[in-house]
Amino acid sequence: MNCTDIAGIAGVDNANTWGGRFYDNGYYIGHDEPDLTFLSSRPGTGNNVTWLEKLGSDPKAAPTVASPGSDVAHWFELSPAPWFSMAMCDANSYPQQACAPQSDANAPSASYEGSGSAFMEMQFYPPGFAPFSESVSCDNAHWCAALTIDSLECTLGFASCNPACEEPVNFAFIQTNGVPTGPPSPQLSNTATFTPNRNTLLMNPGDTVAVSMKNAPVPHGGGNAFKVNVTDFTTHQTGYMQASAANGFQRTSIADCSGTPTNFQPEYSTASKANIVPWAALQTNISTEFETGHFEACTAVSDAVFNGLGGAGDPVYNECTSPYETTSDTGTAELGEAACYPIGDTHGTLGTPPNLISGCIDSVYQNGDLDFDGTPYWPEWPTSTRATAKLPASFIQSPPVSRGRLYSSFMFQTDLALSESSCTATDLSGCAVPAPSSPGNFYPYWSVAKLFGGGCAIEFGNVSGPGANDFGKDAQYGTNLFSTLGYPEFESAVHPNTCRY
Repeated sequence: MNCTDIAGIAGVDNANTWGGRFYDNGYYIGHDEPDLTFLSSRPGTGNNVTWLEKLGSDPKAAPTVASPGSDVAHWFELSPAPWFSMAMCDANSYPQQACAPQSDANAPSASYEGSGSAFMEMQFYPPGFAPFSESVSCDNAHWCAALTIDSLECTLGFASCNPACEEPVNFAFIQTNGVPTGPPSPQLSNTATFTPNRNTLLMNPGDTVAVSMKNAPVPHGGGNAFKVNVTDFTTHQTGYMQASAANGFQRTSIADCSGTPTNFQPEYSTASKANIVPWAALQTNISTEFETGHFEACTAVSDAVFNGLGGAGDPVYNECTSPYETTSDTGTAELGEAACYPIGDTHGTLGTPPNLISGCIDSVYQNGDLDFDGTPYWPEWPTSTRATAKLPASFIQSPPVSRGRLYSSFMFQTDLALSESSCTATDLSGCAVPAPSSPGNFYPYWSVAKLFGGGCAIEFGNVSGPGANDFGKDAQYGTNLFSTLGYPEFESAVHPNTCRY
């Protein structure tokens, strides 16, 4: 699962956090989430938002693994899950406090640790590296999407966590009929949960889609629960999912990991800067983000460590041979690259479309590419809104609206430095964007292009030049707030939103 990154705490050293980082069962260091957060103090902006975007598309040529920085790259190599976020109430999540839905009184402050919070990510999954149950794609031709909700089973200050269910995730694909493919809850989820069926909403690269996220009535008098609606204006299909007890969503008990059916609801009324998920590394509620730093392209994979869901014909490998792998993992924070799969792999009895390339997704022994040598840390990101012979086309997103009105401001942030072993509270020089150990010396950034009439288009990757404000490229991520927040987090100043609607 692509989990939410967890913050560390300054001056707190226990079994779960030390040195400003959270450790999951002794190994978790973090992963990479470049984020664009939108802010507003207007009621409703924290729980009712609509995004409009054109999905990214790939070059016609298959991915290549020959020349780092100038290979043919596809979206599945760059981001396993672009997503939109919103904070959810969960009294059973950190810091184990009651939560009143859609209220700014839940926000953490100097005198209050904050209410129990979960982090909702409405995730999109790129084509090309299936199956989703073991990897990142639904198939080789379509984007798909899911509603995911991450909770944290820890008490205040991470003093006590349940390692058997530390970060439980509720998961359900966006479906044309709104019915999950399998049980969404972490207690009952199975292979069907992570396997698309004939009702899973599949979207083509380049499609224009609207994503509406808000609280809504549950059918048949089931109360209210958070709901996502996705409308594909290109294919005229729609899909939806509601995080309700009726659909099988459950909150988790820190005591024994058991589940209780629940209607998840948005946590806040507004998108004010203080309204955050108190345990998450990103300081956000309403945002767009391109999770990255997972994929490593390979010429060959080796060292089979176990069999996947497809049985004996579905080995999962741990080592990558590649021009990108210029140094050994020995002595580094990486314990390997698993899960790795060879080009053409159809994953045994799963019988999925053949993988377009040999590659690894760094998801088994650590949560990310901790030596920063994979495709995402080279300049193989989109440079425009059109795919080139080698580079994919950028997503094109409109700034979000809440009840038809724009948000007043925005800020950039990234928790990249949580993954940097060189970054410590006593040596801030090792905290940098791009990462100091990145051989490609590249990090993707946000750009905003003004359109005719004052509207705006948000792009992500390596888009600069005439008509695009790149906010200084990597400088846009601002200042390392390690000494302020207690963990490494780069955060920009707040910018006014000058776009028109």
